Amino acid sequence: MPRKLGVTTTQRKTMLRNLATDLLWYGRIETTLARAKELKPYAEKIITLAINGYTDTLSETVTVKDSKGKEVTKKVIKDGPVKLGARRKIMTLTHDMPYPRENGENKASYKAKAKGINHPVVEKIFNELAPKYDKRAQDLGQGGGYTRIYRVNNRRGDDAEMAIIELVD
Repeated sequence: MPRKLGVTTTQRKTMLRNLATDLLWYGRIETTLARAKELKPYAEKIITLAINGYTDTLSETVTVKDSKGKEVTKKVIKDGPVKLGARRKIMTLTHDMPYPRENGENKASYKAKAKGINHPVVEKIFNELAPKYDKRAQDLGQGGGYTRIYRVNNRRGDDAEMAIIELVD
């Protein structure tokens, strides 16, 4: 039975989505111990979904007309049904966030860097995290264990137990 964490169901689900999004994007966050313990299986399920579907792609050749009216054949790579389902499920389990802008980065270079990336968190999960953890699972011969929790000092003020949850390398 999940912990209630002192909030309503909708607030708890939203909080887990926010924490999971930040954990998957930044790789490490600090939160209370109870929240970290609730977040761990939530984040691991997201990563497992991505691992099971990241290799499912379809490639097809399409004939299109270019700007001069000539017919050109292009090879298009699309998501297969398993990857598409996993992508949609992960989009419901995480929040969408804009591609972060670096300090001092001008508008033109930011637009060039973020061009074509509609959902940066989902792209990072499928392009970076899933291949990394799939290789790790094959090397170790086991799945899971993608996150770890460290206990740190109690929070000043309310003396809540604090923890750092991070993605394992």
